[in-house]
Amino acid sequence: MTIQSRISGEFAQMVTCQLDPDQSVYSDANHYRWKTTNVTIETRLSSPGSKTEEKKSGGFLAGALNAATEVAKRALTGQSLAFQWFKATDGSGLICFSGDEPGQIRMIEMDGSVTWFAERHAFICAEHSIAFDIAYNGMMQGRRSGEGVFLEKFSGVGTLVLAGGGTIVEVNPKDYGGKIQVHAG
Repeated sequence: MTIQSRISGEFAQMVTCQLDPDQSVYSDANHYRWKTTNVTIETRLSSPGSKTEEKKSGGFLAGALNAATEVAKRALTGQSLAFQWFKATDGSGLICFSGDEPGQIRMIEMDGSVTWFAERHAFICAEHSIAFDIAYNGMMQGRRSGEGVFLEKFSGVGTLVLAGGGTIVEVNPKDYGGKIQVHAG
């Protein structure tokens, strides 16, 4: 089920999500702005689709090792070490997020057929059905700018919210030979 959301603002946009009791979203700890009192916050080291989430069995040591691996990958990208998870109780609730820098926000409805990659700090929030991972892009990509070495990787079915500093320009790579090159800084 798609989460009802509204993007507000001109240049420094914010997204307000209405969560029904059966819906939840997770976000990087730095993007949460405000919520209604019936929306709960839980901090977790694991992300959706991770080995820690998928494998509830296997013992304490296996779970701790998987969680440590996830935290280490996020630490390499400069992201917060844990995710904040939000869920409404006693009816619908509201939660608001914004990006790190003034800029625009895009809501992406993922159908499971495409994987999205985003620069670090672009991730705002996603439904619990969207898997988060880190993709290594190679040292040569971001050697000078300090960016672009690691990308955030998203897959699954549901709503993904990304932000960009400034104005976002939408380009379909299919219209230009299937690929585009992006400066990571």
